[in-house]
Amino acid sequence: MPELPDPILIAIPFFVALIVAEMIYARMTGKAEFEPKDTAASLAMGLGNTVSGVLLGFIALAWFSYIERFALFDIGWAWWAFVVCFVLDDFVYYWSHRFAHTVRWWWADHVIHHSSQHYNLSTALRQPWLSPLTFKFIFFGSWLVVLGFPIAMVAFVGALNLVYQFWIHTETVRRLPAPIEWLFNTPSHHRVHHATNPLYLDRNYAGVFIIWDKMFGTFQKELDEEKCRYGIVKNLGTYNPIRICLHEWVGIVKDVSSAKSVREVLGYWLGPPGWSPDGSRESSKIIKARWAEQQAALRGGTAQGNASGSGPGSAPAQPAATPAE
Repeated sequence: MPELPDPILIAIPFFVALIVAEMIYARMTGKAEFEPKDTAASLAMGLGNTVSGVLLGFIALAWFSYIERFALFDIGWAWWAFVVCFVLDDFVYYWSHRFAHTVRWWWADHVIHHSSQHYNLSTALRQPWLSPLTFKFIFFGSWLVVLGFPIAMVAFVGALNLVYQFWIHTETVRRLPAPIEWLFNTPSHHRVHHATNPLYLDRNYAGVFIIWDKMFGTFQKELDEEKCRYGIVKNLGTYNPIRICLHEWVGIVKDVSSAKSVREVLGYWLGPPGWSPDGSRESSKIIKARWAEQQAALRGGTAQGNASGSGPGSAPAQPAATPAE
């Protein structure tokens, strides 16, 4: 078995250098936004993620070592195995990421990455601390090992995937040539993913290849007329890393403790973010549906006005309101 390097450890100095370069560029041009406390919080979350990976990583390693004995094939270390493993890992990442937005238990871990209201390279480092304890790796990380890819290869290509995603967390790069935008996840595509605009919610889950979103109906192009608003639907209003890390877990505990039935417990735990038994809260699906109704009403009103002979002198229709964040 070849000894593979850790791509993330190798990339860390480059991450730091690029963040500093982007901060300088932002100050000179105003084409990117940095808030010192927000950036510090993101860096603290990244450091905590690294430490927790060292302390808790044995959980996933123990599981993969156990299931490796049930592998269907012995794929080995051929160069093509790395390529196939990389592509399949990105496919698995798409579904893992998608479920992280639709199951509250996993969203509680992933929401940390979305909690910044700014979008710059430091945002890429805003990562959770408790991921191994969510056991998502059992449901999504196991498949490649069971197929027969070596554990070290799976870990290596997974790290490459994360390194790739660092550079797409920026507003300094607008659009890339069309063939690149068609095939790969780019800053433009990933800005959409981090936006809270109803049009953009729950879109563009890809890690490296945006084709997965196009295949499974979750792709949304960034529109010049719809500027991205970053953060989460209800922003935290804190730069405290502990609160950033734990806020959704605390919310789950509070909700489950007030649940009146097993159904409510399961809903609060495994339902979509924003689920409530009485419908008093709003999931992203509800937010998007309401926004779509408002847009349809707006278009209907505009069409009716045109049909009734409204001309240039008529008062323009007012844009539909979007949900408060």
